[in-house]
Order: sequence, then C-alpha cells, then structure tokens
Amino acid sequence: MNLRLTGISMMACTVVLLCVGCKNVPGKPEAEAKRPEQVLQFPVLYQENCAACHGESGKEGAAISLANPVYLAFAGVDTIQKATANGVAETLMPGFAQSHGGMLTDQQIAVIAQGMVTAWGNTNALGGQTAPAYASSSAGDPVQGQKAFTTFCASCHGGDGTGVSRGKLRTGSLVDPAYLALISDQGLRSLIVAGQPQEGMPDWRSDMTGAGARAMTGQEVTDIVAWLASHRIATPGQPYQNP
Repeated sequence: MNLRLTGISMMACTVVLLCVGCKNVPGKPEAEAKRPEQVLQFPVLYQENCAACHGESGKEGAAISLANPVYLAFAGVDTIQKATANGVAETLMPGFAQSHGGMLTDQQIAVIAQGMVTAWGNTNALGGQTAPAYASSSAGDPVQGQKAFTTFCASCHGGDGTGVSRGKLRTGSLVDPAYLALISDQGLRSLIVAGQPQEGMPDWRSDMTGAGARAMTGQEVTDIVAWLASHRIATPGQPYQNP
C-alpha cells in the first residue's frame, strides 16, 4: 500500500516539474500572440500597412511623405483617417478598412491617423496662417494656372514645367504625361500646398523672403493644378498611335 502511494506521489511531482519546465522551453512565446485585430500600437500598424509606400519613417517613400507637419495640418486627422479607411480614387492607395475589403478595424485606422499627427505633427506648422482648403471647391483655369506657375514655381521647375538644371541638381518634369498618369489632381494639390521639405521644395507660402513676396491663394493653387493636369494624355508611355 505504501509503495503504491509513493509511486503516485512521484508521478504527481514529475507532472508538476514538467509543467514548470514548460515555461522555459526554447522558442515558446512569453505571452499569447495577439490576433491581428488586437494590434493597436501605431508603430506596428504603420510598418505593416503604410511604410512600403510612404517610407519607413513616413518619408522618402514612393508616395507622399506623411512625416510632414505642414501636410498633416493641411489634411487634418479626419481626412487622413478617411483616406486610410476608404482609399483614394484614381490612385494606387487602397482602402484598408474591413468595410472596403481591407484587414483593419475602425479602431486600428483611428490609431494610425492619430499616431501620425502625434509622432510627426506640429501645432505651429502653419505659423499662424490658414492653408488653402484640402480639396478645391471650384474649377481651375489652366490659363491663369500657367501664369501662377511662372510666378511661384518657374525658378525651380522652369517656365514650361519641364525642370531646370543647377550643377548637379536637376528638377524633374512636372508636365511629363508619364508622371501625371501616376498622380491625381489631389496629389498635385497636396504637394503644392504642403511642399516636400526633404527635397527642398517649399510649401504654398513659397519663398517669402523677397520684396513683395506672398503665399499662393487657394484659387492660384487650383489653377496651377488645372494647368498641370491639362498636360495629361489618354495613353501615356505609348509613343505610337494604333494604325
């Protein structure tokens, strides 16, 4: 009888030791892995969903830089959240919300939008000025747009928009149909208003150091976009017409 009890006790001790030892098994996760919808950390969500196009740190990617305080103030968190959820028409930007075929919950999208503003925003980015509206409410005039382009943009991009060379610096053509096929009117507007600080491109306030210098008006931005868009063609990249 005693031998039986002793055997049972030894077996119980062995089970306990094995269970305790499981905690230190190599490769065993220390905590239970989260389900995809439970991930709510901005750095993780951004890297997994945004970095491939917008850059590891929100800049120097193929798409518009998000780590630009002026852009974040110009667009606003609501617009960024809507674009992330629904995607952007006429661009390669998909909708990430589950309601638009994506994988992210509404809460995760809110974390991404607010995370950008928190990480890269600046409450004084506009310097007390009011930026043009994010989206234009009127049609642009290409003729007036060319005049405005000459005033505000020609020093870097040439009067015809094809770019200029200064030593090793060469600005690309803004009227190249291949380029215009890859960017929407809203994308052009966003670049003009927010600038590209990592490339040395000023925002809509332009170079306001000269005598009489001023910022662009919202209508001038709209007209410049209309002039640039007028250079689009139906079949960019196809030099030969079908017989």
